[in-house]
Amino acid sequence: MEHLKTYALMVGLTLLFIWFGGVIAGKTGMIIAFVAAAGMNFYAYYYSDTHVLKHYHAIPVDANSASGLYAIVKRLTARANLPMPSLYIIPDNVPNAFATGRDYEHAAVAVTEGLLNLLTEEEVEAVVAHELSHIKHYDMLIGTIAATLAGAIAMLANFGMFFGGGDKDRPNPIVTIALMFIMPLAASVIQMTVSRNREYMADEGSARMTGHPEWLQNALRKLDSYAHGHMMHDADPQTAHMFIINPFTGQDFSLRQLFSTHPSTEQRIERLEALK
Repeated sequence: MEHLKTYALMVGLTLLFIWFGGVIAGKTGMIIAFVAAAGMNFYAYYYSDTHVLKHYHAIPVDANSASGLYAIVKRLTARANLPMPSLYIIPDNVPNAFATGRDYEHAAVAVTEGLLNLLTEEEVEAVVAHELSHIKHYDMLIGTIAATLAGAIAMLANFGMFFGGGDKDRPNPIVTIALMFIMPLAASVIQMTVSRNREYMADEGSARMTGHPEWLQNALRKLDSYAHGHMMHDADPQTAHMFIINPFTGQDFSLRQLFSTHPSTEQRIERLEALK
């Protein structure tokens, strides 16, 4: 079922991208958009995990180099009936974590050194359970595809400024110009909605997996507090949705907060409180 949801979203966003290409540049635009979407989906499906791990200089670890973390993940994967993911540690003092990979067999969990230093063992377990919940529901791929196509739609809107409108393949110029402002906004809202819902689901999954919602509540409080005063060295807006706490939390204000890929920490803690 999760496979079907993932592929349905990929197809829906791809069709939206192709349709918008047709609005901008007629049949030629649709063809270009189709080729671009196919290429982006292929890259996101097969190589996005490698790209993001390399971007954050993630170091692979195993039972010998990170025995405590490995033991936590092994225990939780057995409980969740998941294969053991690849494990990585990011050399950054800012506490955070994310999961990536296209399916169960190609999944990876990465945590920063700061997270291991700041949190207790129980809180680390809650964070890892959150990331494993993302893996179980294929959230990594969904988030990556949504972010990739949302960015592509915004890029296409800018590209559309070079085209005129009004021929037989396109609507009149006023409609075209209006869509060039509306479509990037709509794509951002779709990405935001998908990401926020998935964070709530992963929080609940963590609480169910550990049996202790308070562990994740405590972890989120610490992570959020730290994120308001510090930002990861290699933080990238295109990958912010992947982390358990938005790396740009300290800069997330005014209208920008309305389009954040994460719910507020207060809202997440309240929902976890309701599970007790």
